[in-house]
Amino acid sequence: MSPIRTLIVDDEPLARQGLRVLLEEEPDVEIVGECADGLEALDALREREPDLVFLDVQMPEMGGFEVLDAWDGLGETAPVVVFVTAYDEYALKAFEVHALDYLLKPFDDERFVRALDRARAELDRRRDSEVTARIEALLEARRGGEEAAAGTEGPDGGSSLRRFVVRSAGRIHFVDIDEIDWIEAAGDYVRLHAGARSHLMRETMKELERRLDPAEWVRIHRSTFVRISRVKEIRTTETGQYVVVLEDGTRRSLSRTGRERLEAVLGRTL
Repeated sequence: MSPIRTLIVDDEPLARQGLRVLLEEEPDVEIVGECADGLEALDALREREPDLVFLDVQMPEMGGFEVLDAWDGLGETAPVVVFVTAYDEYALKAFEVHALDYLLKPFDDERFVRALDRARAELDRRRDSEVTARIEALLEARRGGEEAAAGTEGPDGGSSLRRFVVRSAGRIHFVDIDEIDWIEAAGDYVRLHAGARSHLMRETMKELERRLDPAEWVRIHRSTFVRISRVKEIRTTETGQYVVVLEDGTRRSLSRTGRERLEAVLGRTL
């Protein structure tokens, strides 16, 4: 694991020295600079790209809040920020600008360690998210290349899905599409149903419709896809509505548009 690149920003020399002494005791921390005011801090943020900043609130010319405002205006991703100040009146505002923590001077070693541990946890979370995103992108690119080589196409000429990449609890799961019986919309996600198991995945129904093989799947409702081979029967209710019954007993409503799609697949009128 790379060291935590840390920047100290405080207009008081003794305060900078105190933070430096504490940080130098941490083997996973690398101090990449010290700044005495906000303008210096902005330059250091650009040039040294720290992971973590201990940032004083009150400084000449530009205080800690102004530093973050200016940095946000540049459209740059902010490092993890721990505010440091002698005035507790700034605590609420510190959290309003998404600071991770707030050290009130004078603070003891134990309080400093708690703040640093929180910073470590946040940086670990960010790194895990970044690594996961990269893995997903690589897997998606590889899957696309494999399908292109195999000549597998969706209804609009794009690659059709052969397996799903599902992220859950910091892990990436691979689910073969042949395992899935039906799919339902779940807000900004879709839920994949495979027998007694289900998997939640961030995807849109529109995107799925573009990529699912129409020879295997049919959208029977705006919120439901079913695998055609899993359809056991179609029933009508007392109110004249149609219901699709799958092999495992699952029942899903069949909309008018879905009925037309299913009729086209089956080649007969229901």
